[in-house]
Amino acid sequence: MSLNMTKAEREEFLAGVHVGVISIEQSDAPPLTVPIWYDFEPEVGLWILTDEASAKGRALEAAGRFSLCAQEETPPNYRYVSVEGPVTEVRPADREKDSRPMARRYFGEKLGDLYTESGEADGSLVYTMRPARWRTVDYSKLGDALAG
Repeated sequence: MSLNMTKAEREEFLAGVHVGVISIEQSDAPPLTVPIWYDFEPEVGLWILTDEASAKGRALEAAGRFSLCAQEETPPNYRYVSVEGPVTEVRPADREKDSRPMARRYFGEKLGDLYTESGEADGSLVYTMRPARWRTVDYSKLGDALAG
């Protein structure tokens, strides 16, 4: 029995709301690994928002690729999806098209709007990545096997 997710399962999981952990290689230091908000649509890819002058922005510019892991930590149904791939698009973030929807995704409408109006994400760039490699595990499949 495989604990791997199917393509549909992994895409549905990654599209869910999870705080991701991004990892970006650096030439002069260990990989930069920090939590980050993200969004995913199979036809577009995975995207994040960050300031180009931030440590993440500088590392992304140099590396041109990144990895991201999203997980669910509810025992015994621990699951994760890890993706890696090249940055396929970098563009200025639009407040209404990018920043507000991302803030609402994580904070809900009221707090998301408050966050957006604070200007915290103004000046950010959108970095889009098309996953080239997927790693997945879904331990809830163990329970399914025992029940079946």
